[in-house]
Amino acid sequence: MKNIAVIGSGTMGNGIAHIFALKGFKVQLFDTHQPALERAVSVISNNLDRQVKKQFITADEKATALNNIKTETLISNLLPETDLVIEAIIENKAAKLQLYNELTNLINDTCILATNTSSISITELAPKQISNRFIGMHFMNPVPIMELVEIIKGYSTSEATLKLIVETVKNLSKKPVVVNDYPGFIANRILMPMINEAIFALYENVAAAEDIDQVMKLGMNHPMGPLALADFIGLDVCLNILEVLYNGFNDSKYRPCPLLKNMVNAGNLGRKTGKGFYNYT
Repeated sequence: MKNIAVIGSGTMGNGIAHIFALKGFKVQLFDTHQPALERAVSVISNNLDRQVKKQFITADEKATALNNIKTETLISNLLPETDLVIEAIIENKAAKLQLYNELTNLINDTCILATNTSSISITELAPKQISNRFIGMHFMNPVPIMELVEIIKGYSTSEATLKLIVETVKNLSKKPVVVNDYPGFIANRILMPMINEAIFALYENVAAAEDIDQVMKLGMNHPMGPLALADFIGLDVCLNILEVLYNGFNDSKYRPCPLLKNMVNAGNLGRKTGKGFYNYT
């Protein structure tokens, strides 16, 4: 693989573009909004600067990585020789399916289509025409730092596709973990119920937010408390994943806490809005 396309230039998209470009891949980074692309390139540049400062990379490697990234607003400008397309748009099934409908008419006969979804079924998302070349690549946030990539094999994903993606992830100096296609996969199936239970503890006035997080940090050696982590992820994202788990398993243990629903409805989504379980303004 040499030519990569990343669709969506938000936190995950620009992180994915960053790590591929740094490893020598040619990257097309897509977003429908030019200002979003400009912000993404600025974020990538700043993150590369941090790596230079810490002597993880050289200034020349930073310059080469930035030169490897080309931005585009029109999906029709996808290069015909693209080897891998990674979708990193909003966690919305309908939006993803609409995008895939466009992409299936643009990609070549060997190109692999991957989704960075954190919870939606790979089998349900897979376009029928290319279901054997469709796979999940769930990167962790922040992408340049976190080693894990969950590789999710859909019902029709071919062994050749799986093998190639596993090798590609290793070439990024990341650690691939292959999982089967069930709601939430592994990471969020375990993480989100913990976060949800912490929200229930706050909702039921068992303890204050700071104290709940302190227990998990000091008692369980977590680097970040679950409520602070929820703010970092985004409360809307947490709610979406919990609803996928709840509907997918039809099990009440995944029922989202009413407090989480109220906060999302009020627009208090965590760090990105300046207020969640903590105030960031």
